Amino acid sequence: MLPKGANLQKIHNGKRTYAITPHLPGGFIKPEVLEKYVHVARKYNGILKLTSAQRIMITGLKAEDIDTIWSDLGMQPALGFANCVRSVKICPGIAFCKRGKQDSIKLGLELDRRYIKKEMPSRMKLGVSGCLNSCSEAIIKDIGIIGTDEGWDVYVGGSAGSHPRLGDQLITGLNYDDTLRIVEIIVAYYQKNADIERVGQFIDRISFEKFKSDVLAEFSHHTPSADVPKPYSAEEQMIPRPGGLTEGKLVFGDKITADSVIADIIRVYPQTVPVLRGFGMGCLGCPSSTGEALEKAAGIHGIDVEELIEALNQTITGSEK
Repeated sequence: MLPKGANLQKIHNGKRTYAITPHLPGGFIKPEVLEKYVHVARKYNGILKLTSAQRIMITGLKAEDIDTIWSDLGMQPALGFANCVRSVKICPGIAFCKRGKQDSIKLGLELDRRYIKKEMPSRMKLGVSGCLNSCSEAIIKDIGIIGTDEGWDVYVGGSAGSHPRLGDQLITGLNYDDTLRIVEIIVAYYQKNADIERVGQFIDRISFEKFKSDVLAEFSHHTPSADVPKPYSAEEQMIPRPGGLTEGKLVFGDKITADSVIADIIRVYPQTVPVLRGFGMGCLGCPSSTGEALEKAAGIHGIDVEELIEALNQTITGSEK
């Protein structure tokens, strides 16, 4: 029997070594948590390895040390069992990338909260990319979500490995809430109707036309489930919050003012990014810059703040100058 949350890595001269991979939502990690990794690796002669699922594996471990290591880390294994949601891979999105179109961190972390380790007919991987560059490889995930200027595009059935398959485009231009709704429907439909097969194999068996028709029909009158996991506690939260990026005073419907923080503006109104860049603010991927108030940033760049505010508010209301 394998030790808790461990994988057998190697057998050499009759000796077995194991690896463990703690769960890191979105691949974000606080310095104090990273220090725990280093402490454990040194104490138990382990080796740290970055994984393709945005996690840190500790390998080269002895079976008898595994339980103590988990206790030292104070973390949970990334995987519960084989056939479950194994990962939600997230790109930086508008939070840290100048190419981002949508807030992939916000959406990706919510999907992680809802679905990680959730039992499935086969293994499932999700990917969320903030733009068409798709740095999280969303197009080869069972459910892939890609941000555009118009909203979120959803793909299904992608996979890599020995039988690679590009995802099929299911629907485009969704807002945040509708994206969560369509994912909930896809997951429920897959759980109810699939055999022991990946989403892509399931689609190939029943046809994409039937899959799309059934899912979108349900989407047209679907009510979101009330059974949503609670958010991470403060201790579990790994996500940096530069400049109020993921929480701030500006909410949807508010007008933009001189005191509005740039990070909040692009979080709430991502359609303003081209306007900001058009006025000469080319450093929207920099956390320190996006943490500034609009008036201060405009002054640094020599921009007329009143003219900028007018252009931004016209953009969010859809009016023409």
